[in-house]
Amino acid sequence: MIATPKILESKTTIRFQHCDPFNHLNNSEYLNYMVNAREDQLIEHYDINIYKMAREEGKSWVVGSNQIAYLKPAWLMETVVIQSQLLHFDASSLDVELRMYNEDKSRLKAIMWSKYVHFNLLEQRREQHSDEYMKLFESVQDPVAESTFEERVLALKRS
Repeated sequence: MIATPKILESKTTIRFQHCDPFNHLNNSEYLNYMVNAREDQLIEHYDINIYKMAREEGKSWVVGSNQIAYLKPAWLMETVVIQSQLLHFDASSLDVELRMYNEDKSRLKAIMWSKYVHFNLLEQRREQHSDEYMKLFESVQDPVAESTFEERVLALKRS
């Protein structure tokens, strides 16, 4: 049996329309790149398609909050690596860390912590995770030593 990965990773290229006049990624676009990467990674590695879920089951996850630190610019037409991992979960929410690196992962460009809330779109209320999801989350959860976002940013900047 193949082990389910805990750290998911994908590459993407920074595009012109997402950059500012200085040829680096606009601050708001970091969120889009990282969230899009996470969505693609969930499909590829865990067979979770949040859009199909929403369409067929009326359930999905919505962003509850984001914290982001911009450490180095991502440049126009640069290939970046985006990693994500599940830090914590409970009956109805997920805490995910997302990191953006240069192509060889020698420079951390940004880090983001996101809280996702499982949501019933039909009833417009928070939804409990199924037993199947709880088992998956237990198998892929990969917490970090730091308990706050600020501590985590400092630890990554030092490494």
